[in-house]
Amino acid sequence: MKKTRVISSRLVLALVAGVLLPVMARAQQVAITFDDLPVHSALPSGETRMQVAASVLQTLKAANMPPVYGFVNGVHLQRQPQLIEVLDAWRAAGNPLGDHSWSHMDLNKNSLEEFESNVLQNQSVLRKAMGKDDWRWLRFPYLSEGDTQEKRAGVRAFLLQQGYRIAGVTMSFEDYAWNEPYARCSAKGDTAAITQLESSYLAAAASSIDYYRGLSKTLYGRDIPYVLLMHIGAFDARMLPRLLELYRSRGFTFITLNQAEKDEFYREDTDLALPPGPDNLEGAMWVRQMQPPARPHAPASLQTICK
Repeated sequence: MKKTRVISSRLVLALVAGVLLPVMARAQQVAITFDDLPVHSALPSGETRMQVAASVLQTLKAANMPPVYGFVNGVHLQRQPQLIEVLDAWRAAGNPLGDHSWSHMDLNKNSLEEFESNVLQNQSVLRKAMGKDDWRWLRFPYLSEGDTQEKRAGVRAFLLQQGYRIAGVTMSFEDYAWNEPYARCSAKGDTAAITQLESSYLAAAASSIDYYRGLSKTLYGRDIPYVLLMHIGAFDARMLPRLLELYRSRGFTFITLNQAEKDEFYREDTDLALPPGPDNLEGAMWVRQMQPPARPHAPASLQTICK
């Protein structure tokens, strides 16, 4: 009888492993990141930047999320010093901050020297907020890494000298596009329109999951760990609980930016001694002389709703 129980136990364990291991192997991972702290887009009447940040942080805590990077434009603190409370709250919640340049400068539209100065100007804010913790991740504003090979190589040499890594983006659904329409619709009290915004936001997020997973599978036959670009906007805060649930329903687990960028795909973002290479999945397809499929975009109706 004892021997029979042992065999049965082993059989059960083998069956459980046979079921669970393939599921675990298929699990997708994503690191969520937020840009434009402490200010992004329009606010609904009566809502404050701190209320937006508090809502985001409450959702992250309730969802047991790992530490989430927020990327900072320090110029807003010069204009509104009280907004340091947003950065303080982000840190108090256990989340790190990174560099998004002082004034959200577009490297493609400015000189390399101007961009380097803009990044350096932001460092005092980050040093004060982060202390000894790691803030040397740069998220390029507009994801512009240079419009010439010389500029791309030059900015990489600068970031290497400064000890930075690049916070890449491998998943996005233009979430920023919903924040201004939400402020307009809120001002009009148009609840039906806000419901439309909610539906289209989640639909766009779902489409982006399919799109970027398709690129990754085509390129590598697997899911890379994705880095999702988000913004600290009022509608993002409203939708974040449902967005996290959407990702979980699609089999995603949440990881940190650091964990995601340990994947080989991000090597050129984390080893800036390497020459410039593709900075996203579409770029990786072009390098292989493969045509990416059309990327889904935010609906054009966002431009006119509630106007």
